[in-house]
Amino acid sequence: MKIKICGMKYPDNILELGALLPDYMGFIFWEKSARYFDGIIPELPKSIKKTGVFVNESVANIAEKVKRHDLQAVQLHGKESVTFCAELKNTLLKDIEIIKVFSILDTFDFEQLKPFESVCNFFLFDTKGKLPGGNGTTFDWKVLEKYPSSKPFFLSGGIGLEEMDAINEILNTNLPVHAIDVNSKFEIEPGLKNIALCKEAIYRVSKIKK
Repeated sequence: MKIKICGMKYPDNILELGALLPDYMGFIFWEKSARYFDGIIPELPKSIKKTGVFVNESVANIAEKVKRHDLQAVQLHGKESVTFCAELKNTLLKDIEIIKVFSILDTFDFEQLKPFESVCNFFLFDTKGKLPGGNGTTFDWKVLEKYPSSKPFFLSGGIGLEEMDAINEILNTNLPVHAIDVNSKFEIEPGLKNIALCKEAIYRVSKIKK
């Protein structure tokens, strides 16, 4: 089981977290976000996949950010179409992962995922809220019992340490969970992570067995 810690903003905090070796580290390139990143990512261990988070951005701008920051993954958190994802996939290097986000409330039509399966590497399921992400609330994970695909996905949406036992229960259903995505419940303030909490989260996720 892998872990992604998203919404990083401050260089010293980024380096502290990097020393803990999370699998993914997320940087939000959406200007309206309180966690908007507009700096230079410090050098991190090669095992960490630097992930750029974008909301309804152009292919050209995403490609520019990927090149500038040497990103290994791109997370699409807006209303990006299948055609857009296909164009992005053809533009980026093959080894760059594309993660398409879908926001869930109480119900969700999983049929809409089928066309995206061939144009992204992973799905990410987050809680539908006022903002594209970082709302700090979980959705009813029982909805995922109807997940019809073998495409691996990130589980997101208000996950804190108290949700770890419930995550274990989800894994017992044989759902293809690739990673846990955490953000707001591990913060001192938007963009500034509590390193002690993150360390505990990384440890707990490392002990989860699928």
